[in-house]
Amino acid sequence: MEARHTSRRSLLIGAGGFALAAGLGTEATADGRWHPAPPQDHPFRLPDRVPLPNGFRPEGIASGPGTRAYVGSLADGAVVAGDLRTGRLQPLWPGEPGRAIRGMSFDHRTGLLWIAGQIGTDGWVWAIHAWTGAVVKAVPVPGAAFLNDLVITRSAVWVTDSRLAPDRLTKIELRRNGKPADAAPIFLPLGGAWPAGNGTAVNGNGIRELPDGNLLLNNSAVGGLWQVDPRTGDTRAVPVHGGPGITAGDGLLIEGRTIYVVRGSGPAEVSVLTLDRDHGAWAARWRGARTAASLDVPSTATLAGGALWAVNARFGVPDPGTAEYWITRLPR
Repeated sequence: MEARHTSRRSLLIGAGGFALAAGLGTEATADGRWHPAPPQDHPFRLPDRVPLPNGFRPEGIASGPGTRAYVGSLADGAVVAGDLRTGRLQPLWPGEPGRAIRGMSFDHRTGLLWIAGQIGTDGWVWAIHAWTGAVVKAVPVPGAAFLNDLVITRSAVWVTDSRLAPDRLTKIELRRNGKPADAAPIFLPLGGAWPAGNGTAVNGNGIRELPDGNLLLNNSAVGGLWQVDPRTGDTRAVPVHGGPGITAGDGLLIEGRTIYVVRGSGPAEVSVLTLDRDHGAWAARWRGARTAASLDVPSTATLAGGALWAVNARFGVPDPGTAEYWITRLPR
């Protein structure tokens, strides 16, 4: 994560830098995985993939409003933004040496983009203006080890810390209008059935809010989905019925009763589940997986323009400082 990107400040990626896909059709295979359909003539075509700067080392992606999207860099903590519909991206927040960012989410109430990451070994959470890149709030997180994903709720931003033992969530309070409060971060220890981490392996990772206000986490070390009471930290397993099981999930999305787990059942796919109730608690049912030939170790995903967009982190690529990176469009 120490590699730096050297050419981002002059980046302007236009529509000519990629081939446009045709339509949003999909085809299913016998194993339940979905692939983009062959090109068709369609007046409102979305790109199959949107290129990112060479050496960018993306990890987090967010979107809103509409098809506007944001991607953050592990190389130097820069953010690029633009329109997924056109594929035009440009710098929004310039990088700086030693900064790395991971999870990000856009708040429609305030127009703020919330970002989790670090400067050196110090954990930070930032809120930046989603159109100007101006930093509105920078919150240091004492004792953080590996701030990873985050979710915005009505009253707080919740952040996972994936390499901290004992495990905890970080809570940053929001005002009623969604703007950041002045209070220091609050820490919520994870208890109950939560599989405790060892402080080294990536443990708690993706986080989203369930329809009843509880939180949903995945666990990269032991797999599975986990329901967390945000008042107490009490945690219980969310049973997943059918399918191969959730083994090493990264990013999470929830839309209504649909859960998307990036790399939940394979290194180059996004698992799709349906939320259910099971004796008063949450459960999930396997629906299949989304994949494409251009998926290469995706890390996080977002929904925009009627499609699912996954950023390819390409962890393990031989030369990440000069490697190509891109966003892949998948069917919902």
